[in-house]
This record gives sequence, C-alpha cells and structure tokens, in this order.
Amino acid sequence: MRKFSYISILMMVFMVVASQTGWADDATLDTGDNAWILTCSALVLLMSPGLAFFYGGMCSVKNINNMIMMIFLCMAIISVQWVFWGYTLSFGPDYGHFIGGLGMAGLHGITPDSLYCTLSEYTFIAFQATFAIITLGLILGAVEGRMKFSACMVFIPLWATACYDPVCHWVWGGGWCADLGILDFAGGTVVHINSAAAALALCLMLGKRKNANIRPPANVPMIALGAGLLWFGWFGFNAGSELAADGRAAFAWVITNTAAASAAFTWIVCEWIHRGKPTLLGMASGAIAGLVCITPAAGFVGPLGAVQMGIMAGIGCYFACVKMKAAFGYDDALDVVGVHGVGGTIGAFATGLYCTKFVMGPDGVDGVF
Repeated sequence: MRKFSYISILMMVFMVVASQTGWADDATLDTGDNAWILTCSALVLLMSPGLAFFYGGMCSVKNINNMIMMIFLCMAIISVQWVFWGYTLSFGPDYGHFIGGLGMAGLHGITPDSLYCTLSEYTFIAFQATFAIITLGLILGAVEGRMKFSACMVFIPLWATACYDPVCHWVWGGGWCADLGILDFAGGTVVHINSAAAALALCLMLGKRKNANIRPPANVPMIALGAGLLWFGWFGFNAGSELAADGRAAFAWVITNTAAASAAFTWIVCEWIHRGKPTLLGMASGAIAGLVCITPAAGFVGPLGAVQMGIMAGIGCYFACVKMKAAFGYDDALDVVGVHGVGGTIGAFATGLYCTKFVMGPDGVDGVF
C-alpha cells in the first residue's frame, strides 16, 4: 500500500511538471495582444485614406480625383493579392533565403485557431496586409499626372509580387537580410526605401511633366488633414510592430511622436531660414519625414536618439526636396524620394548608431552613441 502511494505521488509530480513544460513550449492566444494588433491594423489601414488626402491636396486640381482613386485601388487590389499569394511569398516557408513558398497560397491550412506568436495568425495577416497597401500607395505620389488609371491597375499587383513580397521576406520573413541581423522595427527598408526606389525608377521611366514647377498645391487644408491622419495611423504602424500590448509598444508610441514633432519643427526652421517664412505644407512634410525616419528605429532607440533622428530627418529631407531633384534632374511630383527615400535611409543608418540595450533588452545591441 505504501509503495502504491509513493508511485501515485511520483506520477502526480511528473504530470504537473510535464504539463508546465508543455505550457512553456506551446504558444497560446493572448486576447489583449490580439485586440491591440487588430486595432493597430485598423489604424494602419486608415493611413491609406490619409495618404489619399495628403497627396490629393498637393496635386494639381485636375489630378486630385485620379490620385485618390489610385490609392483606393491599392487597398482593393492588394487586399486580394495578399490573401491569394502575397502573404505566403512574404511569410511562407523560406526558399533560398529569398522568397517564401506557395504552401499558404489562398491562406491554405491557416485555421481560426492558428497562431503567430501570441496572436491569431489572421490578425497578423491583416496587420501585414495594411503595410503592403500603404507601400504601394506611397509610390504613386511620384507619378502624379503621368500614370493612367488602367496602367496603375497592372502596376500594383506586379510590383507587389516582384518587389514588395521578396523584400518583406528578406527582412521579416527569415530571408538573407534577417540573417545579417538588419534592424528594421516597422519598415524603414521594407516600406519606405523600397517604395522610394520604385518611385525613382518610375520618374526616370516616365520622364518629366510639362510646367511641373509652376503650380501651387491644390488644397493645403486637405494636406493638413491627410498629414494628421497619417500621424495618427503611424502609432499603429510603429507601436503595433511590437506585436504585443506591452511596455515596449508604449515606448515605441512615445518615440514615434517625439521624432515626428522634432522633424516638423526642424523643417519649418529650415524653411524660415531658407525661404523667409514657414508654411503649413512644410510643417506637414516635416512631420511625415520624422515619422519615416523613426520607423525602423521606434523599438530600438531612446528618447534623445529620437530627437536627434527627427532633426536629421527635418534637415536632410528638406534639402533633398528643394535641392536634390534639381541637381539630379528627375521629376518626383510629390517628393516621395526626398521624404521616404532620404528619410528611410537616414533612419536605417541612424538605427545602428542610436540603438540601445536599454530599449532592446539584454539580447539587443548598443549602437555607436
């Protein structure tokens, strides 16, 4: 009897230990994290209408409707492309560290109970779809007045498949950039540098507009409304990239706002010195430049680093927009290259300079400063 009792006790202990080990190994859905990332997905999706207002206000009057329609077209086409093959190419099983496989085409095999970290995988799919949508929209500002709506319908799915999905896989899907240890918290490379490179290529292919530099923005209040929606949605973009409702997400929120404010102020100071007065368009553009710059760094740098990155973005992007286009002779209608290309590049390099274990944790790295 005593021997049986000992065996029973040992079996109970073993079952408890085994069950605890199983809980440690098996991911479980965190409803708080899941709700937060669903909210962030909605915020990032809101950035596309914000971008439509921002770009539409800067267009000539005759091109406003076409620009807004093309950005909404991105929302329609990419939402479908992402489900059919975009998600699996970006986050599917790795092939040669270059692209994901087609095993999850049409979201095959992903059930409502499938998990990605502590999230429903469908939550992660939705969140990443909004990133793909906004990236395509960013490109279109460079070709205002030079791309037909029908051509845009062809360009959107082709570029998403050939360029966005592979680069996304390189950085976030386990590709060769991830192997190199590249730090891109929320899309400095995947979204901003990627879209700016495409914008520059289109500018060079399509050539210059007639009378490109003589018309003012069509609607400055619309620009301000669009910039406000972008600034608001960017909190989902950056803080949501933590993929958890935790302290680091809150930290990224504060860092994002700090860099945007710093860059907006720096831009209008540059404008005041260079042109004699600040403008609402300049303040809006400066805020966007700061948001672009801090995107790869929001979960890696401290507050002082964010301020310095905002200052660098304000100065660098301002002079890129007013000087670089003329120097190199390309016609970037709405300064996609100047803001997203230059801002994203500054942010990518500055992330390595200002990253800190204080933010990243003990497994992180300390930058130069």
